Amino acid sequence: MTHSLHLFTAGLLMAITAAGYAFATIGMQVYSQSDDKLPTLIIITGLSVAAIAEITLLRQASLPVVYLGIMVTETILVLGYAAWAHHGLNLSQISGGTLVVAGFALVCSQG
Repeated sequence: MTHSLHLFTAGLLMAITAAGYAFATIGMQVYSQSDDKLPTLIIITGLSVAAIAEITLLRQASLPVVYLGIMVTETILVLGYAAWAHHGLNLSQISGGTLVVAGFALVCSQG
């Protein structure tokens, strides 16, 4: 049985899920540069948080909108981290991120 979520709650769960995936991605990037145990903890924590939030969200929201919302939020977080960490974003990466956001806006505008 599915129940409708308030827009704020759905958005918050999407943000938590995306943040968990982004956190895990950052942990993987850090792990690729060192053999420290901290990146492993970051990866496990990020994926665990993402899984719990996503399961909660999928029980109550539309699958296509959920996945697109998570993808958009994660894209913004990872590109923001890449810019902050000076990984040198290029025009095609920025354009790709823009297309992801525009596609989500298009899907949401269709109801």
